Amino acid sequence: MTWQEILLIVIVLGTVVSGILLLKQSATKFHLTDEQKAKVAARKKALEAEEEKDDS
Repeated sequence: MTWQEILLIVIVLGTVVSGILLLKQSATKFHLTDEQKAKVAARKKALEAEEEKDDS
């Protein structure tokens, strides 16, 4: 294995690892208010009812 191949492997691995670490660092949890949670639940219920209607 030549030094160019080793360098290429190191660069590729570094790029992959840095991408994963960047995603981990930038990932944040959603902080929803009770009102927003209620809207999400209502929308989910409406979509499930619509899917059930379409399946029938």
